Order: sequence, then C-alpha cells, then structure tokens
Amino acid sequence: MIINVGSMNPVKLGAIRAVMEVRFPGAEFRPAAVDSGVSVQPIGLDETLRGACNRARAAFAGCDLSVALESGLVPVPGTATGYMNLTACAIFDGHEMFLGLGPAFELPAEVTRLVVEEGLELDPAVRKAGLTDNERIGYAQGIIGILSGGRVTRMDYSRPAVSMAMVRMGL
Repeated sequence: MIINVGSMNPVKLGAIRAVMEVRFPGAEFRPAAVDSGVSVQPIGLDETLRGACNRARAAFAGCDLSVALESGLVPVPGTATGYMNLTACAIFDGHEMFLGLGPAFELPAEVTRLVVEEGLELDPAVRKAGLTDNERIGYAQGIIGILSGGRVTRMDYSRPAVSMAMVRMGL
C-alpha cells in the first residue's frame, strides 16, 4: 500500500501516518510538494475543503491513496472574533473523495484580525502578534501548542480530521 501525502510538512505527515498506519500497517507514506490552489491562508469552509481536495488530487500519482490536510479560518457564530481555526482532511482513491473535519478552536483576536483583515498567513500573523519567534510554527507545535501550553499540539489537533475522513471510507 502506497499512500501519498499532499504536503512536505512533517507535522501533517506525522498526523496522517499515526491514524492511517493502524488501518494500513506497513504502508509506505510518501510526502509530495503540491499546490493547494487556494490562498495561502484559506478563509471559509469552502476554500479550506477545496484546498484539501486540490492537494489530495494533485498528490495522486503512483499510489493507492492520497491524503491531504488543509487548515483555514471558518466563520462561527457566537465566537468573540467571528472565526475558528479548523482542519479538513481529504482522502482520494483515484475515483472518490472522502472528507473529514477536525475540531476547531478560536484564535486570539489580534491573530484573527491579521489573517482576515491584513491577509497574513497564520505563521507570520502569530509572529506579528508576538506569540512566537518561530518562523514556521505550523511545522512545529502549531499555534494550538502555544495557546494550550503544549497540552495539545498541531499533530494532536490534526489527527481527528483524518479519522473522520476514514469513517466516510468505512474504515
């Protein structure tokens, strides 16, 4: 079993591997640098799902399955900022797309403002808001790791989206 992953991000690869290798022991996971076809920081559920699907389709070559994760800010009524950060997973078998969503959490108001109003990607927005000096927080613990004091990492947060996509596959 060969599973291509539509990202070179080791955190995304690790989350996908952690969930899928239970169902597919011995699978080979191959990261692939692919374009999401959406903005670098998706806003809205539609754009976030499109990014995951585009990545999964683009990564499907010489494999049995391709998998991709895409995170974006989605409007959520009743939140202080109006948005929550959400991760979507798309698994593609060459014919059908299987989607799953993970949990969502609200970002600090200044980070949300920088993303929504100034159009910054999450990593630079987190730095500009003074929450980290790490230029690639998404390749590390993620902002969820910063906000939770390390109790929840980006890998922890990403795994449920993969699990939910696998539910749709009947796995």
